[in-house]
Amino acid sequence: MTPDIINSAFEVLGGVFVLNHCRAVLRDRAVKGVSIVSTGFFAAWGLWNLYYYPHLDQWWSFLGGLVIVGANVWWVYLLLRYRK
Repeated sequence: MTPDIINSAFEVLGGVFVLNHCRAVLRDRAVKGVSIVSTGFFAAWGLWNLYYYPHLDQWWSFLGGLVIVGANVWWVYLLLRYRK
């Protein structure tokens, strides 16, 4: 269970960092130097993890995955909204 908890902590921390990106986009109301393709890929990977983690009985990672997926999906939305 310890690897699951450690992975979950990485997922949550990653979500916090992505939320920092969201904060910057909301503050600047602009997107510069960020590839939506890269962000979309990591959002898709996170969605896959939400399917994958329960099959491994990694419920802590699943909960952490909810955080980072939510943040990445919001970031993709903001990138689409504020791109010029």
